[in-house]
Amino acid sequence: MKKAFKLAATMNVILLLSGAYSAAFADPLKVVSSFTVISDFAKNVGGDKIKLTTLVGPDGDAHVYEPKPADAAAVASADVVLVNGLHFEGFLPRLVEASVTKAPIIELSKGVEPIKSAEDEHHHEAASGTQHEEHEAFDPHAFQSISNAKIYVKNIVDAFCTADTANCDTYKSNAAAYTAKLDATETEVKAAIASIPESKRLVITSHDAFGYFQHEYGLTFLAPEGISTDSEASAADIVALIKQIKEDKASAIFVENITNPRLIEQIASETKLKVGGTLYSDALSKPDEGASTYIDMMHHNIETFKKAILGS
Repeated sequence: MKKAFKLAATMNVILLLSGAYSAAFADPLKVVSSFTVISDFAKNVGGDKIKLTTLVGPDGDAHVYEPKPADAAAVASADVVLVNGLHFEGFLPRLVEASVTKAPIIELSKGVEPIKSAEDEHHHEAASGTQHEEHEAFDPHAFQSISNAKIYVKNIVDAFCTADTANCDTYKSNAAAYTAKLDATETEVKAAIASIPESKRLVITSHDAFGYFQHEYGLTFLAPEGISTDSEASAADIVALIKQIKEDKASAIFVENITNPRLIEQIASETKLKVGGTLYSDALSKPDEGASTYIDMMHHNIETFKKAILGS
């Protein structure tokens, strides 16, 4: 009887050890992210428990991205696919269809209170064409608000915990640490904007990517292009915008890392505004270029605003 008990106990220890061994060496969760901002959130939550593939890389424009065969293969073999939603990724429906993936497609903007896209007089939505108007009812750039970024992170935790229950505690712990960093960053962003006099808080960017930033932090943005970079501004839109800039006395004008600077340079020349630098809107930078993480992007943008408007 004692021998049988000892044998059973030994077997239990072996089973426990083998379970721990297999958990330690389990395949990482295969995650596909649509673009760099989401990838940064996923890295902070997933750490070394995930294998991450990013579809639209640094400085890439998800509005006009054309998927490659390798993208369809990555989506097909994924365990989880993370996307922004709100029609940010125009390429997504046909890519998912082509991949025939069984992975869940997680829209990280779920739970965000969407804001309507700016229909300012300077672009009238006419430039976007009728085929885009239905899709452009809401501004998809919800991640430009840090409080929304925290919603994205929570949605990633839920997705990872559903797909990989064994590592759920790790994902939750990582997310809590990262959320604390986001809270600290938001405090810095609010302080930076508060340091700019209200009379100087009107700025110009390439396209309407900063609506949530404006709503949350109180800087006002005008742009020649709509919320998607595939909608070109008409000559009439540009003339109207230049008139508005002169009347409302904009403080600064900026190019974006994802857009052609030509139009902004033209407007700067017409309005005698100096181009105040490059903002990161829809994509992070390459490594070592100052905005390769979401938090670095926020720091870069607020410092760029302050330097252009206040000279410091």
